[in-house]
Amino acid sequence: MPVDDSPLTRASLLVQLRDGTNHGAWQKFMKLYGPVVYGFARKRGLQDADAADLMQEVMRSVSSAIGRLDYDRTQGTFRGWLFTITRNRVFNFLSARRLRPQGSGDSGTNRMLDSQPAANDGEDVWEVEYQRRLAAMAMERVKTEFQESTWQAFWLTAVEGKSAADVSGRIGLSAGAIYVAKSRVLARLKEEVETMQRQQED
Repeated sequence: MPVDDSPLTRASLLVQLRDGTNHGAWQKFMKLYGPVVYGFARKRGLQDADAADLMQEVMRSVSSAIGRLDYDRTQGTFRGWLFTITRNRVFNFLSARRLRPQGSGDSGTNRMLDSQPAANDGEDVWEVEYQRRLAAMAMERVKTEFQESTWQAFWLTAVEGKSAADVSGRIGLSAGAIYVAKSRVLARLKEEVETMQRQQED
């Protein structure tokens, strides 16, 4: 895999993002972390448009702060820093909503906001969104390594949850071949995700 196609490591991420003219670095950063921020905001109760706006606010915050951020891995991870920014933005948004209830009288929304646990800062939700994004990016990368029937066997059974018997008639592979195909793709995806995670931790 070309180095340029791999996810940015935390240390190189800071170096590259500090260069305001490095648009490629920002695109890679947005591709990896934009959906994580958005997904986290949605899971914390924000509607689609609000979550999209919040994602843009977080990215602006990163853009303005990145030049002043000194990377020291002993002080925590870059991902942890980004989580803190995102969590605080979501908290501020939800707090403002509580103080200024919507005129629509949507009691369901108000109950949902009131039920947000104060003690749970959402780090588990953030981690799930991050792992989901890594998996999606890994799938994008490895899909072309497999024949279409192999990928379909994996996708239909592992992602869509269909039985091997159902899939067999659909794509013309035996149930045994489907299990083998699924295992091969899952093993390759696991390898790719682990590689991406190591690159994030360099």
